Parts: sequence; C-alpha cells; structure tokens
Amino acid sequence: MAGRETFSGKIGFILACVGAAMGLGSIWMFPWRLGAFGGAAFLVPYLLFTFGLAVTGLMGEFGFGRSQQSGAIGAFEKVFREKGRGYGAVLGTIPVLGVTGVFIFYLIVCGWVLKYFALAVSGAFGRMDLPAYFGSFAGHGESIIWHLLAMLITLLIVMRGVQGGIEKSNKIMMPALFIILLVLMVRSLTLPGAGKGVKFLLVPQWSHLADPQTWVMALGMAFFTVCLGGAAMVVYGSYLKKDEDIPSSAINTAFWTTIASLLSAFVTIPAAFAFNMDPQAGPPLLFITVPQIFSTMPGGYLFGILFFLCVIFAAISSAINLMEVPVEAVMDRLKLSRNQSVLLVALLGFLAGIPLDININLFGRFADLVTVYLVPAGAVLAACVFFWVYGVGRAREEINRGAARPLGRWWEFHAKYIFVLTSVAVLVLGVIMGGF
Repeated sequence: MAGRETFSGKIGFILACVGAAMGLGSIWMFPWRLGAFGGAAFLVPYLLFTFGLAVTGLMGEFGFGRSQQSGAIGAFEKVFREKGRGYGAVLGTIPVLGVTGVFIFYLIVCGWVLKYFALAVSGAFGRMDLPAYFGSFAGHGESIIWHLLAMLITLLIVMRGVQGGIEKSNKIMMPALFIILLVLMVRSLTLPGAGKGVKFLLVPQWSHLADPQTWVMALGMAFFTVCLGGAAMVVYGSYLKKDEDIPSSAINTAFWTTIASLLSAFVTIPAAFAFNMDPQAGPPLLFITVPQIFSTMPGGYLFGILFFLCVIFAAISSAINLMEVPVEAVMDRLKLSRNQSVLLVALLGFLAGIPLDININLFGRFADLVTVYLVPAGAVLAACVFFWVYGVGRAREEINRGAARPLGRWWEFHAKYIFVLTSVAVLVLGVIMGGF
C-alpha cells in the first residue's frame, strides 16, 4: 500500500502493543490464575513460556507484517503468490475473522466497563445488590447504549490514524494506567487482612508444578498475554519502520504487559482477601467482587473511580487494536479511505454485536467459538506461513533488520519447530479443554 502509515518510533510502537495486549483478561484472569495454580510457583512456567516461546511468536508477527507491509490477508496473499499459489488471501482471512470476532464481543464488555465507571462516579455501588444488578444488566437491552458508546470512542481514535490516533492515545492511556495501578496497589496492600492475599499470590506452592494442568494454563496464559492470533500484532508490525528493533520491541511488550498483569494481581487479590471475597471468581471478580469491595472500604468512592478508569484504559487500548485489524483489511481489499473503512467496520461490528447484547448465553457461545478455535488457529497459520512458507532464514533476516542484538542461527530451529509445534499444541489443548 503506497504511503503506508507508520509509528513514529519504538516507544510509541511498544506502548501501542502493550495497550493491545493489556486487556481486561490481564486484570481479572491473570490474578486468579496466579493464585489458583501455585502462587509464585506459577510464575516459573509462565515466564518460561512467555519469554522462551511467546516472544518468538511476537517477533514473528511483527516481522511478518513489516516484511509484507500489510495486514494478515495481504501478507498471506503476497507470500503464497511468490510461491505460485493463489489461495493466500483466503487463508489470511481466517486470523482476521478471529480478531474481528473478538472485536465484536469485546466492545460489548467495554460498554459494561463504561457503565460501571459511571456507577462508580455516581457513588451507586453502596446502594446496589451488585450480583443481581450485573445479572439484570449484562445480556439485556440496557447494555446496547453503552456498547454503542464504547464503539464510538474506539471509532474516533482509530479514525485519526496510526500516529494521530492509535499511538497518541496509547501514549496517554498506558502511562496513566501504570500510575493508577501503582496507586491502587498501595491502597490495596495497606488494607487490614491484605497480607493473606499477598501470601496467596507470592508464597510458592511447588506441588502445583507436578500438575500438568499448571503448565497447560501457564502456556495458554503466555500466548494470551502477548496477544498472539496471527492478525492483531501483524497489522501493528506492518506499520513499523524498517530500522526499528523487533526483538527488543517484542521483549519490551511482553515485559511491560507482564508487569501490568502482576500489578493488577496486587490490586485485586489482596483487597478480595481483606474483605473475605472470592479471589477466584473469574469474570465476576471485575463486575461484582471489586465493586463490592469499593462500596465498603474507606475511601472506596475515589478508589472505585480510579480503578474503573484504569479498566477503561485497558479495555479501549485493546479495542483500538482489535478494530484496526478489520479496518486495515477493508482499506486494503476494498480500497476505501480510513474514515470510510472505520465507519463500515464500526457499523457492521455494532449490528453484529446487538444479538449478543441481549442474550448472554449466545454471547458466551460466540466468545468461545472465536477464542477457542479461530484465534489460536490464526496464530498457528501465521507462524506456519512466516516460518515455513516465507522461510525461517528470511524471517530471521527480517527480524534482525534494525536489531541491536541480532538473533543467531540457533533461533531458526527454535522458531520453525519448537514454537510452531507449541502453537499447534495450544490450539489442540484449548479445544480439548474448552479454552484456557
């Protein structure tokens, strides 16, 4: 694509990637996984898989996008055309459909977050039966207006382009998110009884390392943490300048996303223990347990507002990345302008989400279909196409372009065999277990 937009530099790119990866799952999923699967012991396989495997996938997706100067559909098409094959665009549609599916249901959840921020500002938590309220709100018509608001916010940012919208918004939201998490963590750790939560998170229960499920969950969490899916990070990589350091950017993305996830754990879990709430509540932790805590803790009004503002930043920064995938595909395939593409994607995405707004069971089934099957399949396809079809030697050459510490030849075996086979394992295990 002539005159393709680019990120201004490494910092803007990394912040955008951390924003893409640091979504709602990092705030509610990572904390209780950490506690449920051995505390600090869980960090052993998690960090091993994140920096030993997932970062390799991240380098691959960045390099794939940059080498082809295109999102997944165009990148697949170019690589297969080079080999005399004409079905690349069809295969490239699979990861784009996966991320677009996440975009459809994720914007609904972003709407829930906006609603809860409004409730926090109005001081309503203390006057509500929170479990009953969430049951009456999620999956009912009232959420449609908040879904629309989330879509409009995301639309306005993506419409402003890579530097003016995606990069600029993440340069504001990501530092603010880390500052707010630090403030909330200090408050959470000073609550009476919070020490039990710290023990739950940090005291290693080494016996969990003998349980295969711990390793499987850590593997799934590692891939989830850095947002591997064959499209989201490919499209961001396609906006990279040729002299940007991909290995360093990938490591920094994984590092700062992990730090943000750990900070989230030290916000939510000690507070849950301090107020005798269930620290392993899963998604209800965000919309039921945490608001109940703020409704009773000293200073809870202010900290509730800060918390849900932080969650908004995490939600919208991911939504921007999710929207950019189908927007780039529409721009590339239909040759529409960015504004036209954004409006089309937003309208179709919103309309497709309305049935999920009013039927929570349909929402769950759709989310499972996308996250268990399509997204992991997209990650496998992208890895196979870049490391096998394009060629792992050329892939390493692209990734090393601009790298301060180039990858050695040993990395080719690691990427082509160990990473690709592990990606297949993540897909198969996810299907067997019904998701991670």
